[in-house]
Amino acid sequence: MEERNKYSFGSSFAFGTPKLLPSAPSTSAKPAIRMTTGALSTLTDVSSIERSENKPLFTFPAQPKLESQWRDMEWTEEQKTSLMKTISSYRPICHEVTQARVLLLGPVGSGKSSFVSSVQSVFNGRVTNRAMVGSSLTSFTKKLQSFHIHCQKGEDPTGLVLCDIVGLGGGEMTGLTLYDILSVIKGHVPEGHKFSPDQPVRSETVGYVKKPSLKDKIHCVAFVVDGSKILTYPKGLSTTFQQLREHISELGVHQVALLTHVDQICPETAKDVTKVYESRIIRDMMSKAGALLGMSTSYIVPVKNYSSELDLDASTDVLLLSAVDHILQYAELYFQDNTPQHTGPKIV
Repeated sequence: MEERNKYSFGSSFAFGTPKLLPSAPSTSAKPAIRMTTGALSTLTDVSSIERSENKPLFTFPAQPKLESQWRDMEWTEEQKTSLMKTISSYRPICHEVTQARVLLLGPVGSGKSSFVSSVQSVFNGRVTNRAMVGSSLTSFTKKLQSFHIHCQKGEDPTGLVLCDIVGLGGGEMTGLTLYDILSVIKGHVPEGHKFSPDQPVRSETVGYVKKPSLKDKIHCVAFVVDGSKILTYPKGLSTTFQQLREHISELGVHQVALLTHVDQICPETAKDVTKVYESRIIRDMMSKAGALLGMSTSYIVPVKNYSSELDLDASTDVLLLSAVDHILQYAELYFQDNTPQHTGPKIV
């Protein structure tokens, strides 16, 4: 089997019965996220908790580690090299597309932009902050930004593009609506579009892509949640996530999740990231993240982003690359679902 087919799966999956998508807002509508139906209004409430301080809101008591890893993981330099080679050589199975576009979607401060910078750091061979990461309590990212993940300097980009948008719950002034999110996924939103409560995405938007091709669309959504804030997120956020997932699933887009800041909830993992799959508390937080998202934990992977570090750590690199590998598997599912099956002539 060729390397480019490494991400091929044999089957697909679905998430229940999707609900009707909302119609496009009119030019006179007030497009704050609260205007969407049901619990989607809770997206504006996340910031009320995150405004207090940009640090863990809950102290996690130390717990004895597990006797063995609850997921198999190799932490060797050889594994890092192998993952980098696999990701670098990845190309979508669909010949119409050269890169998989992955949308990172999560609350303000969950670590979306940090994940982009951390992944690029691994391929650069040094810690860099390519995606602007803020320390404020409102979303630093204000517009749609697509980051092409490059290998070493001078080499062609990988087959992965990470797309970052404003965080959920940054307050009414973020201007992010359900309709905006779905428009991004459908490929209508132009690169660099700045989301505003007074300017919802619509056909009159400058640069609006009226007939997006497959390469314009989002091929996988990665939800990003902060493991240190799982216990303090608003109760309604779970319904919000699950309704978002139903709408996204109706578009045929597969979803995974990243649990960030695992080093902030487990002291042993903070000291040694190879302990992440031996940590009882991280395993418990993974289950809680699954309940929050309405998603099996098999779709969720823990991540430690680079933040204050100046040098790379091989084990942290392996964890980050494993997350990228996980994402690409589900992006490839999308291409399998949307690639015409060319069958040869019948053999009589």
